[in-house]
Amino acid sequence: MNAAQKLKAVTNPDPLNANSDDDLRRYIERIERLEEEKSGIAADIRAVYLEAKAQGFDTKTMRKMIRLRAMQPYAIEDEDALNDLYRSKLGLNFGK
Repeated sequence: MNAAQKLKAVTNPDPLNANSDDDLRRYIERIERLEEEKSGIAADIRAVYLEAKAQGFDTKTMRKMIRLRAMQPYAIEDEDALNDLYRSKLGLNFGK
């Protein structure tokens, strides 16, 4: 076995050897648990949006605000500039 093959064997072990059966099962089970949690969280988020909508809030705008709050200020400015440019090119700059 040359040096490259040895390096590959160390950095990329055979995932299907006899010792890895339990590891594979544990990885799969962890992913399944996380997928279940993700589904539960998604359902909770939908419920909050429905509650907000019932109170008269515009959920489409709320989603946009949540997305904007997660962005860096420079990214928001870049997006706003592009939106303004596209609106201008399409003749959609009403009142500006």
